[in-house]
Parts: sequence; structure tokens; C-alpha cells
Amino acid sequence: MNKTDRLLAIVLELQRKEVVRAEDLATRFETSVRTIYRDIQALSEAGVPIIGAPGTGYSLMEGYFLPPISFTVQEAVSLLMGTDFIEQRFDDDYRVRAQAARGKIEVILPESVRNETSRVRKAIRLLISDKQVTPSKEKEYLEKIRRAILDERKISFHYVKKLADFDGNRHSVRTVSPYGLVLVQGSWMLVARCELRQDIRHFRLSRMTEFIALEERFERPAHFNLREYTPSDDRHLRVRLRFNQDIADKVKESNNHYIEDMEEHQDGLHVVLRVRQLDELLRWVLGWGADVIVLEPESFRNRIREEAQKMLKRY
Repeated sequence: MNKTDRLLAIVLELQRKEVVRAEDLATRFETSVRTIYRDIQALSEAGVPIIGAPGTGYSLMEGYFLPPISFTVQEAVSLLMGTDFIEQRFDDDYRVRAQAARGKIEVILPESVRNETSRVRKAIRLLISDKQVTPSKEKEYLEKIRRAILDERKISFHYVKKLADFDGNRHSVRTVSPYGLVLVQGSWMLVARCELRQDIRHFRLSRMTEFIALEERFERPAHFNLREYTPSDDRHLRVRLRFNQDIADKVKESNNHYIEDMEEHQDGLHVVLRVRQLDELLRWVLGWGADVIVLEPESFRNRIREEAQKMLKRY
């Protein structure tokens, strides 16, 4: 990044945040703190009203706004593709807002950039398969949860787990404090503190029913940041499979969430997965038929054998 681009980026960073430290700016732009000091001085001399407090950081004088800036073709395409994605994957409220934002962006673009952007977008298409389209019920819950997160209000819903608990039960009623929403492999997940489990849990919106937005409020922990949040990994069971070479490409394209490692061997594709319960992989492995064999653990080999025998009896 050259100096001119960095100076503009520093002003944008100051405009986004109330206070920014020189050390953070140096890390952000991969340069030295001394260089940041010189950049701040250059901006001040150019008339940008920057306030510096020793030991605290820099901030812009209240009321100062950077004049409208222009977009390159690549930046405009990125923004417009982003509105396409939001329109397809978010709730109806954001769909309307994405359409409005797209219109505003297109209006402010210079004609030359607008024409080139249109030409590039005709060669790029964001296509979501029918299987990935967010169902209307899930979109409805998405909007309600989003509002509950912003209003800091608790929610309640009936939830169906993928696999049964140790007591054999899959159904439960949950009251939670919603912290955030995450789109994982095409499915919306709610990250929330569950009163039943007294801990942070993850819930698929597609498995929710009888959703209720409650009046009771909650206070999000000051230390919680969804962008920095890393869920604990409790997948302690290791499974190793061998696939026939002629379906190796299909296995790689399956994007199974539990896959940890893949390695090509002369006898086929070796795949290592980690799960919480072996039944999480049962149907997926059976779906590959005779083109896969379980190498370990032995208990899972036996489980597949038992299921195959049950299938044979049906035919």
C-alpha cells in the first residue's frame, strides 16, 4: 500500500472508530509506529482535524466527515455482489434494504465505472442452489432473532437435535439470550447462552419451532465478541475411512464439516474425520455404498456392518 492510499485508509479508520492507537494502525497497515506518527502529522498539516491524547490514541474532531469517495470497478463489483448475497440469504427486511443500497451505489458511480462494472457483473453470477435457499419460516425466525439480538431480549423456542441425548430425547424447549447469528455452510446458526445448559450453545434455525420473542431483557457480556468467538471443540472421536479412487473427487467436493484430513494413497483416498458421536457419520458413510470402507475404529466398522445387514433383510 502506497502512502496516499494509507493516508486515506487511516482517515477512514479514524472515521469508523472513536479512538485508535498508533500501534493498532501500524499493525493494521503493516508498517512501523514511527511511520504512523509521520502519517498523522501529514494529515494534520493537510487540514484533517485529528486529536491526539498521550497514552490513549487518535480521534477525529466531532463533526468532521470525509467527502464522498469514488469506487474502482473492482470495489464497485464487490459491493454490488455483496448486495446480491444479502438479497438471497437474509430476511425480507434486509432484502429490501440490499435492493435500495444497490440502487444508490449504481447511481453515484461515474458512467465509465458503471458501464465497466455492469460488464464485469455480466460475467460473474452468484448462484445458490435450490437446496441452499433459506426457507420462509427460517427467514421469519432470522428477522425476529436479529431484532432480539439488537434489542437484547430473550427468546424461547422448541428445538429438535440432530441426535438424541443419552436419555434418548431429541426434543426440548429452550429459553436463551441471543448473542449472534452465523451462516455456516448454507445454514443459519444462532449463538446464544442457553438457560437449560447454563452455557453458550449453537442452534440451527431450521430445527426451531414455536418461536416466541420474550419481553425479558439480558445483558451481553462485555468480553463477548462474535468475530473473535471460537467454540470449544468437543469432537473427540476419530474416524478413518478409505474411498475408492474413482469417487475421490466427489468425496473432496462433499465438504463434510467433520473432515479433518485427506490423503491420496495407491489403494484409494484416506479420509480422517472427528465427531462427537459416531452416529453423526452413519448415514453419510452408508450413502457411499461399497465405495468406502471404515478403517477405524472397530466399533464403527461393526455399526456399519449391523446397519448393512438390516438393509439386506429389507430386500
